[in-house]
Amino acid sequence: MEELAKKCCQLLKDKKLTIAFAESVTSGALCAGLGAVEGSGAVFKGGLVCYDGDLKKQYLGVSDALIEHYTPESAEVTRQMAIGLKHFIHADMVVAITGLCSPGGSEATDKPVGTIFTHILYLDKSIAYREVYAGDSLAIIAMAVSQTYQNIIQLLKS
Repeated sequence: MEELAKKCCQLLKDKKLTIAFAESVTSGALCAGLGAVEGSGAVFKGGLVCYDGDLKKQYLGVSDALIEHYTPESAEVTRQMAIGLKHFIHADMVVAITGLCSPGGSEATDKPVGTIFTHILYLDKSIAYREVYAGDSLAIIAMAVSQTYQNIIQLLKS
């Protein structure tokens, strides 16, 4: 994961771009990973950990209606988190992530534990990702963080 964070940081530096994160399920792991890279201050604007739905509403503009209709862990809420973050922290790329790493929440047959939603806004692109991982909470979070860094790398290379 450390190597992926370094690669993200270098690509962002090469392109003279900045990045910010809105994290729920990963509880700041994306920020911590990128922030640990030497020289990341040139590209890393910051992030917001919104584990509680009230924070998603207050800081990122997620409405009660959106949460009630789609659940806090959904593609739709994650998209709004990204849009809200773009207004809150001005960065060239914004990344939002939600999901289920343990039983409960909005878990359902079509949304089992391990379901992760990520949304990235970059240039004129708005890209949604949905992955399902197996394992305990720590394994799911680690896989989600690694995949998110890989998605960022892929977008920066395109």
